[in-house]
Amino acid sequence: MAYVMVDVEADGPIPGDFSMVSFGAVLVDERLDQTFYGKLKPISERFLPEALSVAGHTREETLGFDEPAGVMRQFKEWLAQHCRDRPLFISDNNGFDWMFVAWYFHHFLGENPFGHSSQNLGGLYKGLVKDTFQNFKHLRRTAHTHHPVDDARGNAEALLAMKKEMGLKLKL
Repeated sequence: MAYVMVDVEADGPIPGDFSMVSFGAVLVDERLDQTFYGKLKPISERFLPEALSVAGHTREETLGFDEPAGVMRQFKEWLAQHCRDRPLFISDNNGFDWMFVAWYFHHFLGENPFGHSSQNLGGLYKGLVKDTFQNFKHLRRTAHTHHPVDDARGNAEALLAMKKEMGLKLKL
């Protein structure tokens, strides 16, 4: 399986009522040089200004972003190009990131190339160190900027550090 680290920025807490405004993905390998970045036009009138400020965008900016169906089609093509076998979705907060990506794939394309499951990076780390109070974020090298490609890359770096420095069995 090909691990794909994903990070989502949204203008609210749930897909459908609110919009995914951008997302980034990084193919997890030793280089971390295969990335995808999508900026998506809102799908509803609802948004939370504080959520947009975290993402670093204004509502007016997001209205000029790309049509979601086209972005999701491009992401599906990117996955097919860069993943030799089934892609495996992993993220820092897969409860949030997964629901947006899965909803958008199913809503706009009628299918999700990731299938029906995802993995949580934080939970993986907690299990590896056998402590539910620990956090993996010190393993990132790339700064957490809320640009989704930066954040996905930093999380992928943490996953690779778990493999190299902590003995996590991970086939890349």
